[in-house]
Formats: sequence, C-alpha cells, structure tokens
Amino acid sequence: MPHPTVYLARHGETEWSLSGRHTGLTDLPLTPRGEINARALAPRLGGLSFAKVFSSPLQRARRTCELAGFGDAAEIMSDLVEWNYGDYEGVKTSEIHQGRPDWQLFRDGCPHGEMPEDVGSRADRVIARLRAIDGDVLCFSSGHFLRVLAARWLAQPPAHGALLLLSTASLSALSYEHNLDEPAVKLWNDTQHVV
Repeated sequence: MPHPTVYLARHGETEWSLSGRHTGLTDLPLTPRGEINARALAPRLGGLSFAKVFSSPLQRARRTCELAGFGDAAEIMSDLVEWNYGDYEGVKTSEIHQGRPDWQLFRDGCPHGEMPEDVGSRADRVIARLRAIDGDVLCFSSGHFLRVLAARWLAQPPAHGALLLLSTASLSALSYEHNLDEPAVKLWNDTQHVV
C-alpha cells in the first residue's frame, strides 16, 4: 500500500510576490495572473482524493484553494500562515541589505517578527497534525513557510528551507520512501500547469 502523501500548494501571485516584497501577514489578494494560475491547479490535482484539505487563513491561500476547486472541503489551519516578517513586512531583500548586507531570512529571522526557530515550531505542529491523518492531505500556504515545513518534514533545521525555492501556484509533495521512518520529498516546485 502506498504511503500517505502531503501535497503543498503555494498561493498564486500577488502584487507583492511579483515585486519581491516580503508578504507575511499583510492580507493581499491575488493578481489576475495569480487567479489564472490558481485555477490551473484544479486539473493538475484532478483525480487525486484527499482525506483532509487545509488552508492558511490569509486570503491569497484561501482564494487559491477555492479556485483550485477545494474551497468547500478546506479547513482553516492558523499554523499554515506565512512567516511574520515584523519590521521587514512589505520590504524587499535588496532594501534590507542596504542596512544589513549580510542578512539572510532563514538564518537571521526578522526584528519584531519571527525567528527561524519560531517558524520551525509552527511547522512541527503542522507536521504532527498531518501525520496523524489516515490518507493524503492537501495544504494551501505561502512560500517561506512551506519551505520551512519541507525542511522540518525531512528532520532538517528550519534554515535548510533556504535551499528549497518555491514558485507561486506551484505544487509540491512530501511522502516517505520505504517506511514511515523515512520521510522524503516526492515532488518539488512543479509549475508545469502555470501560465
């Protein structure tokens, strides 16, 4: 019998994801292209069935979930919310580097926001909840959080999320190799459906 799989859908494009601004708790809508790519997740996920579907409470994830065809099935999971960027909310990395040239999100975190360990703790809570479910699961969330989630799924430190790039409206999947003691990445940053 195949091992359960956790599918991860990153939300579609927003104005800030397009311009490179850190978008944590600011509740932005999808752009028109973001909506098109969110809809494209529906046929990409066609034929799969899920024991549970979860979404971040933020509208960009909820709308992506809805356009992908899972709005009625989804439960809001607050721990799926994006990284709290604190003072760096709405700021581009290039702008942060003007004052802190060596700053790295996954190593240094954000002043008055979350540190990598904080995001890792949330990811661990999500993973514990997902692993208790019998069957495949689908989660809609944001890029930096999902990168930390994947790192923690593999029992790696949150900082390893820096190694896992993730595009808007992408689909990824986490599962296991031979047994449930061998977590593995099954699919990462699949954008074949994206315009």
